[in-house]
Amino acid sequence: MALDATVRARIDAGLKEDVEKILSEIGISTSQAIAMFMKGIKRERGIPMELKIPNDETLQAMKDAELGINMEEITLEEMIEEHKRAYS
Repeated sequence: MALDATVRARIDAGLKEDVEKILSEIGISTSQAIAMFMKGIKRERGIPMELKIPNDETLQAMKDAELGINMEEITLEEMIEEHKRAYS
């Protein structure tokens, strides 16, 4: 597939910098990430993630997580076992 089109968007400089650091750790460029997102939109025929307004319980859980409150600790082994139970 020829890369013959340009996408331009204005975003917050800090957000761009933070995301580029993460993408660098993953090993992909911003252009590759944007292309992946756009392919997801094409495949799903819409935004490839849920876009919802969180309910009060979810908002509280998000606030708690930011503050480190009510955090459940789980080992990797426990997480793997939980995943196996849920998806087997």
